[in-house]
Amino acid sequence: MFASAQAYQPVQQDTTGISALLNSITKSENDTSLVLIADVSVHGNKKTKPYIVDREIPFKQGQYIRYNELKQLLTLAQQQVTNTALFTTVAAYIYKRQNDLVFINIDVKERWYLFPLPYFKLVDRNFNQWWVEQKASLNRTNYGIKFMQNNVSGRNDKLAINLISGYSNQVQAKYEQPFADNSLKRGFSVAFNFSRQRELNFRTDQSKQAFYKQDKFVMQGIRAEVAYLYRPAIKTRHSLKLAYVNNRINDTIIQLNPNYYPGSKSLISYPELSYTVQYFNADYNAYPTKGFIADASIIRKGFFNSAMNLTQLQYHTNYTVPVTKKMQLYLQSSGIIKFPFDQPFVNQQLFGYGDAYLRGLEYYVTDGVAGIMSRVTFRREIFSTTLRTPPETKKTISIPLRFFIKAGEDLGYTYSKTPGNSLLSNKFLYTECFGVDVVIPSYDIVLKFEYSFNQLGGNGLFFHVRTDF
Repeated sequence: MFASAQAYQPVQQDTTGISALLNSITKSENDTSLVLIADVSVHGNKKTKPYIVDREIPFKQGQYIRYNELKQLLTLAQQQVTNTALFTTVAAYIYKRQNDLVFINIDVKERWYLFPLPYFKLVDRNFNQWWVEQKASLNRTNYGIKFMQNNVSGRNDKLAINLISGYSNQVQAKYEQPFADNSLKRGFSVAFNFSRQRELNFRTDQSKQAFYKQDKFVMQGIRAEVAYLYRPAIKTRHSLKLAYVNNRINDTIIQLNPNYYPGSKSLISYPELSYTVQYFNADYNAYPTKGFIADASIIRKGFFNSAMNLTQLQYHTNYTVPVTKKMQLYLQSSGIIKFPFDQPFVNQQLFGYGDAYLRGLEYYVTDGVAGIMSRVTFRREIFSTTLRTPPETKKTISIPLRFFIKAGEDLGYTYSKTPGNSLLSNKFLYTECFGVDVVIPSYDIVLKFEYSFNQLGGNGLFFHVRTDF
């Protein structure tokens, strides 16, 4: 995860002491001579194809580079290989220099790729809503078997199959191959999802979800999709997705909320077409300490005479500015708009339903057809440690942990053409929080403990698992 010290020092050094070492480093930083990348060797990849790693490296064998620029390029190589999410550790460094020839090593340690695990997940929007409002009811959980195989063929492809019961019944399957052609620029994904549930959020009352429940299933849905993936360069990714959706709800839902689906229908089916572009230029995508990440998408639901008629535009941005070596200013923004403004209830869910929420408003949701929100967070790393299995253990397992303290403020606004008794729609929103983040880099896990305050006078301790929008 961190650059090897060898990346910043020439191999051949005068060994007379510290002064000689400092002079050597200074000399390498001022050395503007051209060197030839004689070899780039990848070590430690048992399953991953070498060319998958090579694709992330910003220089190639046979390329001439100024020696004093190598430090920055090696750091970039390390960051980009790390962000493939294939390895627990990555080190990029100069192994040897012979006159104008430079030999580069990329050392990696692969993650565990196969996860046949029991599945257990809360169906509520966040942990606090389940724990406080739903009184930690196990009836509001999904459980089953989750089979996930990453890096199936060694080309960073992914296969996931979920068999889920409990609150809802689901069968999910998805395969993604981002590097399907020889140029390693084009790929595809296919997915299928069948679900049915006995409870449904049929409307919103005072910015809180209202549910209808019965013994029989109140909703059943099928979604099938195929996507074309295109990654022409390292930092930019494109996705063009076509899906078919078929949903049926109980007639009682229509009686409770005639505007749940378009035209007060209980059965709708429609095609969905979407295009998404993503940009990644950060040191660590899961929890950046510097860099910029953004995405934008356009979604069209319904064509021709289908019941659904929605065009949706949205974006997300994350910009991290280093203030000191261990402190960062983290800026985030998210926006969405839906056309036309006359939309059924199912298309009016905005903030609070997923990862886009204001900290401190976890117990509330906002509905509407347009919204924007932003976060400003100061955070500082206070310490890091590594958990290891006992030395006598046959196989040593190391789990690095990084701890950050933080304080921040969220701002937002949503517009609804029919706000009803909403406490939050068509109003300027603001919240504040402070807390602690625990980062587990080996598997891109971030645990967030936050004490937040909102403009409604509420406050409390909230827990999230990697939920940055």
